[in-house]
Amino acid sequence: MAQDPRTAGPAVDDTAIADPEGRSGPTVEAPGSDMSTLEASPQSMQALEPPGDESRAPTGPAEQDRGIAATSANLPTDAEMAASTLADRDLLVVMRGVSRSFDDRRVVDHVDLTVPRGTILGIIGPSGAGKTTTIRMLTGALRPTEGDIRVLGVEPRRFRRKDRERIGYMPQLFMLYEDLTAGENVDFVASIFGLLWRKRRRRVREVLKVVDLWDVRKRQAGKLSGGMQRRLELACALVHEPTLIILDEPTAGIDPLLRGSIWDELHRLRDLGQTLLVTTQHISEAEECDAVALIVGGRIVALASPDELRREATHGDLLDIETATMFDGATLKGTPGVVDVRQDGPRHLRVTVDDAGTALPVVVEAIKSSRTEVESAREMRLSFDEIFTILVERHEETLAAERASDDAGNGQGRGNGSEAA
Repeated sequence: MAQDPRTAGPAVDDTAIADPEGRSGPTVEAPGSDMSTLEASPQSMQALEPPGDESRAPTGPAEQDRGIAATSANLPTDAEMAASTLADRDLLVVMRGVSRSFDDRRVVDHVDLTVPRGTILGIIGPSGAGKTTTIRMLTGALRPTEGDIRVLGVEPRRFRRKDRERIGYMPQLFMLYEDLTAGENVDFVASIFGLLWRKRRRRVREVLKVVDLWDVRKRQAGKLSGGMQRRLELACALVHEPTLIILDEPTAGIDPLLRGSIWDELHRLRDLGQTLLVTTQHISEAEECDAVALIVGGRIVALASPDELRREATHGDLLDIETATMFDGATLKGTPGVVDVRQDGPRHLRVTVDDAGTALPVVVEAIKSSRTEVESAREMRLSFDEIFTILVERHEETLAAERASDDAGNGQGRGNGSEAA
């Protein structure tokens, strides 16, 4: 096979991949200290750019609860930065007051985020919400206009080789070599990250099987379907078993059945202690994450676990109740644990409660005490499409109210100025 002139990398024999139990096959030397070897990798792209010339920013303060959090706090003071503790070691990603603008357009707007070790954070939002820009700042491909970022304790634009080797990155666009086979692409990336022949052969086989590409490992990447190419890039991001895995829409263009197997593998990696940041437009995939950051217009409008997001959207748990005869839901107001009652029909109620487990029998008993039989009563779980819609609409209403308040204040100021004149 002809050597790829763009990489000047070693040719890779298909037989080493096709026969994983065999003893023969080429050995690709582990990369040395020369950074040009790493930069030749197709996976280097933006994530592996050399560091910029700017001075290194100080490390942020320790998070007291080690949870994933988004706040509107200001950047840390010098005293706070000096008070960092060992707890920071478990925060693999820290963003404080981070914004990014292109000309006069702000794409990411004052994002504050901390991500602890061993979690899956899903960054969910519509196209153009700022997801990919956020990821590119985390990989060091973009410098934030404002704010401070730490990934693995290092400012991304100052990543060294050892830092990059701890990160697996899958970009949104296909960046691999089309004239290499699927197996050769994964083998080449593994060699770039220093995996020696025996382990490299094993890992190539494992990740290609995870993404269901083992049977097409000898097919050129350029001849794979779009979905197969996405899966091939995922295999390249996972092959060196990184500490932090950043995946930009890994399931885009992949059928639902295979999407499930990919999430099974991501859960397995999380259980082994690895940390994953996953962007997606598939709202239903929020269920697969330990925490979900909902980003709209460059702002994080909600950040919590899937169950907490449901409660945030509905202000509690929901009960769906149907009675045998007409019933006035207003009679339930004041019942212990009941937050709100919505009458959807003469026999149908949607009741918001503090806790469904304890409130459900209380509500049913209150209805029966009014001499009305209950035909069905169950906890209702909104889909994430519904939750997403509620939270986005609520955010837009808040922004509209803020703009109206600002306009009113400006108008009053102009009026006072005219009177003074």
